[in-house]
Amino acid sequence: MDILVSSAGSANREDEVGAPKYMKLERIWLKNHPDPDLNERWVQQRIAEDRSVLGLGDLILRDKERAQPRAGRLDLLLEDADTNRRYEVEVQLGETDETHIIRTLEYWDIERKRYPQYDHCAVLVAEDITSRFLNVIGLFNGAIPLIAIQMQAVKIGDQIGLVFTTVLDELVRGFEEEDEDETPVDREYWEARGSEATVAMVDELLAVVRELDPRFDLKYNKYFIGLARGGQPYNFATFVPTRKAVRLAFRLTRSEDVDSKIKDSGLETLRGSLGWYCLRIGPEDLTKNREVLRDLLRVSYESWKR
Repeated sequence: MDILVSSAGSANREDEVGAPKYMKLERIWLKNHPDPDLNERWVQQRIAEDRSVLGLGDLILRDKERAQPRAGRLDLLLEDADTNRRYEVEVQLGETDETHIIRTLEYWDIERKRYPQYDHCAVLVAEDITSRFLNVIGLFNGAIPLIAIQMQAVKIGDQIGLVFTTVLDELVRGFEEEDEDETPVDREYWEARGSEATVAMVDELLAVVRELDPRFDLKYNKYFIGLARGGQPYNFATFVPTRKAVRLAFRLTRSEDVDSKIKDSGLETLRGSLGWYCLRIGPEDLTKNREVLRDLLRVSYESWKR
C-alpha cells in the first residue's frame, strides 16, 4: 500500500515553485522481512523508547519482557502515573490470531490480580487485525478493558517508520445519573487517594460551578467526587483527584465547537464515555483556562437542565 505525504516545497525548479513535494511510502511487512533485526523485539524497543506512539498518553515504562507465572513473558508494562492505570501490551508481527488474543487477556488478568491497587487495561498490537478477529475482540470489549492497535511499518528511503492506529478503543462505561449505590466517603479519603493539593483544586472547580448556581456542594463518593444541590445528586460534572491533577468529566454532546474550544485552550483531553468529555486539569489550568472551564461547565449545566 502506498501512502502519500506532503513535505516542504522546493523553489529550485520552476515547475515546483509553490507546490508541495510528495513521496511514496512503501508499506513493508516485518513478519516476513529478510532483515532478521526487524523483529518483534525491535518493535518493542521502539515503543519502549517513545511510549507516546501508541496514543495512550504520557506513559512510563515499568517493565519489558516481564515474566509471568507459568505463562511466558509480557512484552511491555506501561503506566500512567497520574491516573494509576497500567497497560499490559502484547506485540505480534503479521496477522493477529487466537493465541495472541488469549495471551494478551491472560497477562492482563495475571497483572490485575497481582496488583489490584492499579487500574489495568489490555493492549493488543499487531501488523494486521483482520475483520474476523476484530469482531472476536469486540465481544470482549465492555466486559474487559481492551484496546486493539494496528501497526504499519513503512519504508522512507533507507529508514523504517512505524505508524500505530487504534482500530478498537476501550469501551468506557458512562457515569450513573444517580449515585444512590455509591459508597459515601469523606474528604480525608480523597486527600489520601489523591493529594491535599488536588482536592483543593476540586474546591476551586466547585467555586467555578457556584458561579453558575451557588446552591451546589461537593458529594464525596468512593469512585468520584460528584455534585449535589439541596442534598440531591446533580452530576452534570464529576471530579477524580489524582496525585498531581484532577480528572474532570462533564456531560455534553460532542461537537466541533466544543472540540475546537478545548484544543485551542491547550487543555489535555482524556478518554471519555459516550455523552461525556473528560479533561486532565493541572494547577495552571485553574488560572490560565478558568474562563474556558466556566464556559464548558455552563453549557453542560444548561444542557443538563433541559
